[in-house]
Amino acid sequence: MLTTTTTKVLEPGELHAALAVLDRDPVANAFVAARVRIAGLDPWRLGGEMWGWYADGRLESLCYAGANLVPIGAGPEAVRAFADRARRSGRRCSSIVGPAGPTAELWSLLEPHWGPAREVRACQPLMVARSMPAGIAPDPLVRRVRRDEMDIVMPACVAMFTEEVGVSPLAGDGGLLYQARVAELVGSGRSFARFENGRVVFKAEIGAATPQACQIQGVWVAPEHRGRGLSVTGMAAVLQYALREVAPVASLYVNDYNTAARAAYRRVGFEEVGAFMSVLF
Repeated sequence: MLTTTTTKVLEPGELHAALAVLDRDPVANAFVAARVRIAGLDPWRLGGEMWGWYADGRLESLCYAGANLVPIGAGPEAVRAFADRARRSGRRCSSIVGPAGPTAELWSLLEPHWGPAREVRACQPLMVARSMPAGIAPDPLVRRVRRDEMDIVMPACVAMFTEEVGVSPLAGDGGLLYQARVAELVGSGRSFARFENGRVVFKAEIGAATPQACQIQGVWVAPEHRGRGLSVTGMAAVLQYALREVAPVASLYVNDYNTAARAAYRRVGFEEVGAFMSVLF
């Protein structure tokens, strides 16, 4: 018996079904799930469309199509359907990111039409922590960034982004969108830093957050302070905030070639549970 499949943009009334798909893997899907829980499925509020792949009328897979293209719970047939839709729509995203397997498959179908990419990061280990590490004392000087410290933390955020992504977040719109995002994280109490002599020497944010999981991002140590162990004790401090106040599981993903960061995260108790992939344009 043949299965009838279809792909379409989800409607706001399908929120419950979308969350059910996202909740199948709350750690890997934290970024998109957090957006959907706040904004619903209205494309204007969500900042993009949510595509659904249906088998016999049942929603089985999703693909978020906004500034990022993110396949969610997508098997080979769903990936092909999402690739077809993305190809017809034309590239509007600045990256494709998601679990390594489906993302690699999606990119292989889109590369002939969208390529070449500026950079492909094929393996970015996904790491999780559910408890505080033994024997690592959180840095007592790492604290929430205050609203009146935006001018101090912003240069550190720009430096981290440029170092990580390879382009400045100030390009294009002069950094208005990026500054708004940093301000949102500071205002919601999810931006953390250690300050010395009026400058940031360590920082990180709790980005995406749902009741099930949260994602730590933007981890950065000022170059002149690297080698002091600040990333380990600083991450322990941020992890303590995350587990105590935000969600029972904290996650992050890291480039496979960043062996120093991976070692630091393992010392803080993070374990590798999978891999992401990013295609940057």
